[in-house]
Amino acid sequence: MQKRRVVITGMGAVTPLGASVDLYWDGLVSARSGIRPLQNFDCSKYASRIAGECRDFDPTKWFDHKSIKRMDRFAQFALASAIQAASDAGLDFSKEDPYRCGVIIGSGIGGILELQEQHVRLREKGPSKVSAFTIPKLMVNAGSGNISIHFGLRGPSSAVATACASATNAMGDALRSIQRGEAEVVFTGGSEAAVVEISVAAFSSMHALSVHNEEPEKASRPFDKDRDGFVIGEGAGILVFEEYEHARRRGARIYAEVLGFGMSADGGHITQPDENGTCAAKAMRNCLEDAGASLESIDYINAHGTSTPLGDVAETKAIKQVFGDLAPKLAVSSTKSATGHLLGASGGIELIATVKAIEQRIIPPTINLEHPDPECDLDYVPNQARQHQVRRAMSNSFGFGGHNACILVGQLE
Repeated sequence: MQKRRVVITGMGAVTPLGASVDLYWDGLVSARSGIRPLQNFDCSKYASRIAGECRDFDPTKWFDHKSIKRMDRFAQFALASAIQAASDAGLDFSKEDPYRCGVIIGSGIGGILELQEQHVRLREKGPSKVSAFTIPKLMVNAGSGNISIHFGLRGPSSAVATACASATNAMGDALRSIQRGEAEVVFTGGSEAAVVEISVAAFSSMHALSVHNEEPEKASRPFDKDRDGFVIGEGAGILVFEEYEHARRRGARIYAEVLGFGMSADGGHITQPDENGTCAAKAMRNCLEDAGASLESIDYINAHGTSTPLGDVAETKAIKQVFGDLAPKLAVSSTKSATGHLLGASGGIELIATVKAIEQRIIPPTINLEHPDPECDLDYVPNQARQHQVRRAMSNSFGFGGHNACILVGQLE
């Protein structure tokens, strides 16, 4: 059976650089950082006291008080971004078959803020005071569920949790759902709101977070020899994936075509990546094979690039394994340098950045790359956005548990 073509017709975002795609993109190409001293809670006793918080997100702009009380922050991010994406796509669901429209959203952690707050209430006030909304708010599928409920969609609906690969795995599922003829339109991407006490404490105990507290804007520094861990962030990136002919019939603007998806597992350590990048390289090769794309046709890679000592080197090795002599000619950048690491949401906002690079012919930079690591010796587009025609581009996401996921997009041909 011939696979149906899939295109991107709408995008929405809530990020540390701003609560819209335009604000997010402007921040990236302006080489601004969204990392600031952490404000969500008193972090004075924490080793890491910085984060990529969504400070300009106002839930009252999107929801009434009743709805706000019934959604964890991560679900609010997801739904607000989906509303943006639907508007951007010009979708009128009164004219669509609800059974042909779906939602597949990734989140690595889900409603951990709600879990933390209700645990405190349980200990301090007893079981009868725990909110009846606790489970509907903390469950990982609350993002997908609230989007489908808001728009009245009854097609394929699911949630994906593969740690930091969640959003990209979700988008791979969305691509395949449309290719197989299960849906015409799917909201997909990821959402996360884990800048809370228990998360920051736990990641700090793992020594995973940067402690570059004195200069927050410079703390996330992928591929730099002075990097000391990732900076935790929050937000959401939601895209509308749509079957090509369906989009044409309704006269939709098409940003890019989704060409392929690939994944693999390290099968090694629960948190550390395969240090040789072998399995990450396999996911990239699977993605290229799925798309039927040649190595020469790829102009840009939006790297996973978390600013961790092991991860950045492993990804560099993976890119070299896949692209060989072409690797030094590739433009590679990590937009986490500006946003921090949004965990399960990262793949969503990073595919948006990748699509914008194609549309605007501008590659966003890796900021804070001041002292390149000798083991990270590719073209990481340091510190300044670059004018460059991008025909096809890949976005990489690698998660705890050894989950590797890559997605390829390109200009519509």
